[in-house]
Amino acid sequence: MSLLSLTNPPGWSVCSTLYVLVVLLPEAKAENLNATTTINGGGSQCGEYTNQLMEDGMCRLVATLPQLDERRCPDMFRCTDEVSYWLHENEERKQQIAVLKETISELQEELRNHRHRIKVLELQSEERTHLNISLEQRFHELEVHYAEATTLLHLQGTLILDLQSQLHNLTLLVDKVKRSPGCSVNVVQPNPLMDAQQALHPEIQHARSCPIDCASIYYNGVRRSGLYTVVPSMAGMSMEVYCDMDTDGGGWTVIQRRVDGSVNFDRSWRDYRDGFGDLHSEFWLGNDHIHDLSTQGDYSLRIDMEDWGNRHKHAIYQSFSVDDEVHHYRLHVSGFSGTVQDSFSWYHDKQAFSTPDSGNICAEISHGGWWYNQCFYANLNGVYYRGGHYTPKTRGPLGPDGIVWYSWKDSDYYSLRKVSMMIRPHNFRSRLSP
Repeated sequence: MSLLSLTNPPGWSVCSTLYVLVVLLPEAKAENLNATTTINGGGSQCGEYTNQLMEDGMCRLVATLPQLDERRCPDMFRCTDEVSYWLHENEERKQQIAVLKETISELQEELRNHRHRIKVLELQSEERTHLNISLEQRFHELEVHYAEATTLLHLQGTLILDLQSQLHNLTLLVDKVKRSPGCSVNVVQPNPLMDAQQALHPEIQHARSCPIDCASIYYNGVRRSGLYTVVPSMAGMSMEVYCDMDTDGGGWTVIQRRVDGSVNFDRSWRDYRDGFGDLHSEFWLGNDHIHDLSTQGDYSLRIDMEDWGNRHKHAIYQSFSVDDEVHHYRLHVSGFSGTVQDSFSWYHDKQAFSTPDSGNICAEISHGGWWYNQCFYANLNGVYYRGGHYTPKTRGPLGPDGIVWYSWKDSDYYSLRKVSMMIRPHNFRSRLSP
């Protein structure tokens, strides 16, 4: 085999000038050359060529030619066409390398641009994140402000309701003052300067003072039934009452009324103590008020009754009063007269008041508050039964519990349609009215 070495110093003309080194070595191998490309020759005398791009930009060519015989090597110049072809190919490769370098440079520039854009996007993402955090913080602040505003709105609503309630109470107070004629000062004891005519009728001593009951209002010239405000002499606190100015000369302070069953009278001790219902229809004035009214002088009681056949009867008791709560509102009633037989005073006088929650079995059975004995002959606060007649099994098998006046039908199982209880001073005289 023969070894052909070609180098390419500057200033030569083929891959500039061709410098050829031929070394004849048997079966030589280019092991120490850094070959990059191998090209096969075109004939049997033109073996293989290897080219290498050097660090200084020179081209190194190594040709390996087959040995013709044992004593001579082939003619290298017969392969110059192939060498020229290879040099031409090498030049094209250099151009391709230059193009690749330019492409790489462009790709690097594009890569830098991409990195710049990525950096911009990262900054924008950070700004968005910061903006989101700011928005979340702002949203939280708005939530806090909304909660505060809601609290203030609720407080404002509460204040408005309170003001409305105060305005309503003030309106009611003004109405009470308007319905309280001639109220100036409450005279409890007779005035020593009163003339002889007034001394004969001590009940008119309140004519020019705060009315202590409906009789006082009557003496002040009011003749129309309705709601009025009175101030019992021993209580010192005003109360609203219904005044009956029509029945038997007027001047009656109504303490109880049943007309249609619209109010439940199965109530607690506290309800009966303070009063309940509607003064225009059904109500119980309240044991405290009844005590204050009935103990400021000598009072009479009138009970009007009506059955389901529209028959009217009444009972009058010349003396009526009720003790205070400490004494369980004990009843004092006597001096009966009227158009119906007595079923009240003879059996219920001196009895304490009791309610279903006070532990009295009669009150529990009768479902109402009353001066029960064992248990009753009169029960005007019982259950309202429409039609009058009822049976023991209507509300339970324990016993009668209707609005009963036993002597009306000689029965505990007939419930009246309407009843009312009202009081006025025992010595009331309608003829003294102006």
